[in-house]
Amino acid sequence: MMDIGGSLVGLIILALDIWAILHVLKSGADTGIKVLWILLIVLLPVLGLIIWAITGPRGNLQF
Repeated sequence: MMDIGGSLVGLIILALDIWAILHVLKSGADTGIKVLWILLIVLLPVLGLIIWAITGPRGNLQF
């Protein structure tokens, strides 16, 4: 039987990652920085999203 809870969590993470990537693309950051953020989010979906949320557009630490 399919694990509906796990599937729902996966879909939520995917939606949040897409949302974060769209915000990265719309940002005024340099192209290289955008590429690095997108790679981080795609390669590490949960951890990348957390790091982006803390240090990204509203965080104090900018790369």
